[in-house]
Amino acid sequence: MTALSLLRRGCSVTLIDRWEPGHPRASSSDYNRIFRSIHGKDEMYTQWVRESRLRWIELQAELGCELYVECGALVLAAEGHSAWEDATIGTFEKLGIPHFIFGPDELPARFPQFDFNHIAYGLYEPEAGMVMAQRAVVETAKLFQREGGKLKRGRVVTDEHEALFLDGKPLDADVIVVCTGPWLGEMYRRTVRPISNIVRQNIIYTSTPEGSTAYDYTDMPCWIDHGLGAYGIPSIQGTGVKAAIAWTAAIIDLDNDERVVDDATFTRTRSYIQKRLPGLVGQRAVDQKACQIAMTPDTHFILDFHPVHENVLLSGGCSGHLFKHGPVYGDFSAGVALKEYGTADRFKINARGKLSAGESPSGR
Repeated sequence: MTALSLLRRGCSVTLIDRWEPGHPRASSSDYNRIFRSIHGKDEMYTQWVRESRLRWIELQAELGCELYVECGALVLAAEGHSAWEDATIGTFEKLGIPHFIFGPDELPARFPQFDFNHIAYGLYEPEAGMVMAQRAVVETAKLFQREGGKLKRGRVVTDEHEALFLDGKPLDADVIVVCTGPWLGEMYRRTVRPISNIVRQNIIYTSTPEGSTAYDYTDMPCWIDHGLGAYGIPSIQGTGVKAAIAWTAAIIDLDNDERVVDDATFTRTRSYIQKRLPGLVGQRAVDQKACQIAMTPDTHFILDFHPVHENVLLSGGCSGHLFKHGPVYGDFSAGVALKEYGTADRFKINARGKLSAGESPSGR
C-alpha cells in the first residue's frame, strides 16, 4: 500500500521482496484478517479504520475481486475483565460508530454458535468483518506493477552500522521505506529490536458440520474473546472456522523454523472450541497456518526515520492490528516518506512501555 501510494504521488518506485508477493512466510499471508473499529479509548485508530473501510471497498471495486467481507465483529466482554470493551463503547458513542450491546440473556438467541459462559455482555459492530489478506497483497502488487511500479526479487540486509545493502552493494535511493514485517527487528537490532518482540502465531482451521451453514460468514460474525485469549473468523469459501489462541509465549526463528503448527496448538485450539464453540467439538482440522506478529510494548506501530540514515523510513510494529489499516496507513506513510508531514508521536522510535487494557489500542 505504501509503494502504491508513493507511485500514485508521481514517484519512481521499486518494490523489493525476498519472495513472491503473498508468500507464506509473511505476516499477511493468511487467508483473512479481522476488520474492526474496536480500539478501546483510542480515537485515532478508530477513525483510521472507518476511513480504511471505505478505501477497502473502493479498492475491491477497482480490482474487481472480493477483498472486504462485512460479516460483523463480536467482542465478548468477560465478567470482571472488560476494561478494553468498556472503553470502546465510550469511543463508539463519542464518534458515532454503529454498534450494539447485547446482554447475556440476548446473546445466545442472536449468536447460537457460542457458549457465553462467564460473558458479561457482547459488543457487536455490524460494519466490520474481515479482509481477505493474502488476496489483497497479491492483487495490490499486480495493480502496483500495472501502474508502472517495478517489482524486484532480492534480500536487503544491514551491516553493523545498519546501512542497507542489496546483493552486496549499498542500496541507494532518494528515500527507502523498510517495511519488512517481523524481519524489521532482525535488520535493525539496535534501533528497532528493543521495541519489537516477535511472537509465533499458530492457527488451525476447523471443518464446519456437514450440511450446516451456521458457522459460515453469512450466519456468523468474526469475534474477539480476550477473556480466553482468543479470536476467530467464520468459514468463508470453504476454509473452515479459524479459531486462534493468542499464545504470546511462543517464539519463532524467522529464517529456519518450519511453517507448520505443532501438537500443542491442536490441544489449545480444541480446548478453546470445547469451551466456546461446542457445536464444533469433534470436527476435524482442514487447514493450518504458522504466522508471526511483531509486537511493540504499547502495540502502537513504528513509522519513523532512522536516527542515522536520514533517507531510511522504518515502518512496522504491526502488533496484530495493522493490516486492516492498510489503505490509510500506506497513504500516511507515503506522505511521511516524502516529508509532506511528520509522523505521529506514537509511531516514533523511542522507549515504550506496556499500556493498561483500557489504554491499549489492541487490548493486549
